[in-house]
Amino acid sequence: MKKILLSFLFLSQFAFAQFTDINIVKEIHTKDKGLVVSAHPLASEAGAKILKMGGNAYDAVIATQYALAVVYPQAGNIGGGGFLVGVKKNGEKFTIDFRETAPQKASRDMYLDKNGKANTDLSQNGRLAVGVPGSIAGFYATLKHAKLPMEKLIQPAIDLAEQGFACTQKEANLLNNQMDYFHQHNKSKTVFQKAIPWKQGDLLIQKELAETLRLIQKNGAKGFYEGKTADLIVQEMKRGNGIITLNDLKNYKVVERKPITFNYKGTEIVSMPLPSSGGILLAQMLKMSAFENLEKYQQNSTNAVQIMVEAERRSFADRAEFMGDPAFIKDQTALLISDDYLKNRWKSFSYDRATPSSEVGKIIPQPKESTETTHISIVDKEGNAVAVTTTLNGLYGSKVIVSGAGFFLNNEMDDFSVKPGVPNMFGAVGGEANSIEPGKRMLSSMTPTIVMKNSKPYIIVGTPGGTTIPTSVYQSIVNIIDFKLSPNMAVNAPKFHHQWLPETVTFEKNFPESTISDLEKKNYKVEKDSQIGRTELILINEDGNAVAVADGRGDDSVAVE
Repeated sequence: MKKILLSFLFLSQFAFAQFTDINIVKEIHTKDKGLVVSAHPLASEAGAKILKMGGNAYDAVIATQYALAVVYPQAGNIGGGGFLVGVKKNGEKFTIDFRETAPQKASRDMYLDKNGKANTDLSQNGRLAVGVPGSIAGFYATLKHAKLPMEKLIQPAIDLAEQGFACTQKEANLLNNQMDYFHQHNKSKTVFQKAIPWKQGDLLIQKELAETLRLIQKNGAKGFYEGKTADLIVQEMKRGNGIITLNDLKNYKVVERKPITFNYKGTEIVSMPLPSSGGILLAQMLKMSAFENLEKYQQNSTNAVQIMVEAERRSFADRAEFMGDPAFIKDQTALLISDDYLKNRWKSFSYDRATPSSEVGKIIPQPKESTETTHISIVDKEGNAVAVTTTLNGLYGSKVIVSGAGFFLNNEMDDFSVKPGVPNMFGAVGGEANSIEPGKRMLSSMTPTIVMKNSKPYIIVGTPGGTTIPTSVYQSIVNIIDFKLSPNMAVNAPKFHHQWLPETVTFEKNFPESTISDLEKKNYKVEKDSQIGRTELILINEDGNAVAVADGRGDDSVAVE
């Protein structure tokens, strides 16, 4: 086994604590051992620990998610939701939808004032922004695919919360930047609030969260959706204008859905269906770019980028018009990913110019979700694979921490179309398919994906990044399959993003300037961003050799069984 150890961050002065020595590992090569990639080294290590105890990939992903709720509170969670894509060693493919839902008291116009004007502050911050959490139900739905009891899988997270862990510099910076919001939206002081700024090495102990996790350990999912924790959530709602009730919590259900599957250049792609738009967008983008034989160009060359931007443009126009919770709309997935439909979609492509977005869709751009999401990729030594993406939506969600229970609540209601035609927190607006209705799941872009080759997992990939998620997964896949890049380069090469509206194409700041200049000459409008996504990727070759890569853009880390 070859380890590339990026850095030994620090050994905190809190010598009595168990979790102060944090090693960020960016790449591991191995064979016949399980691999875990996540946004935080302690969470990846928690998953690897479960693999060493005899657990499989599904045991490990449960433990990793619980641990992220402790050590990565800006996006890891028990107060949010997400999507899981799994492929078992016997070839069985499945997904688990544990996306949040709108409370029963939710209504289409709940964020509008008496004059019909949208108050987006209410959909973005505080208690009214909260959707009914799905994470714990999702973990329990995953358990039937696992081998170990939940009591063991949750224990690493309890230890991390109870004993504390040392903050990385990035986490300290985030906590400091959000401190005013924590003060504004919480009635009582929380463990995240300090009189002096957080710094690297400071110990974060979460006793209330540890107790919440123990209630789940003791009572199962009812330890969250009923009893003390449910009461505390509802009490928190009543401290402001929240509308989640005990019945909303008790009645939450996950949905197991058939994955989206399609072929791409000798591989089978397995991804998430609606209410995630990710799988549909991925199918559309890959199929349209294949019309131009993308592999004949160099990665990030002018022609390659133009093809991919135009595929992204057309896909996101369809997202705005056609996609939402399939229980509430006509599901047109089969049409949207069909070859005939996509060939017709592609007729307007020209190498000579940028296609105006007005030519490829109605002007109803989709919500642009928060980038504060987190992804986990795992494979075990038996060949089970899992990709899971979860979120609170905004950074630390609604900024509301359940008093007495110690965890952040999501602000996922802002992922609905608050009012068709009105921008959400990220400047985009939505259409009728994603309007607010009680019990409805808000549209998402999360794209946990497994690529199969010769009926075995080949690539396990996903990323945070809001609407940049599908485009980053798309680029990671073509970087390997079409452009023959190494897994490390596929993850860390500079990325770009286009989502139909606004017209602008966003490039990471280190993107080749010559390509950007060429595209500007073709009437593309461009802007720069410091970072797009944080991709977690595992590649397993036909000989069984595997490499796991954690994105260099954050504290993301790999752990091995």
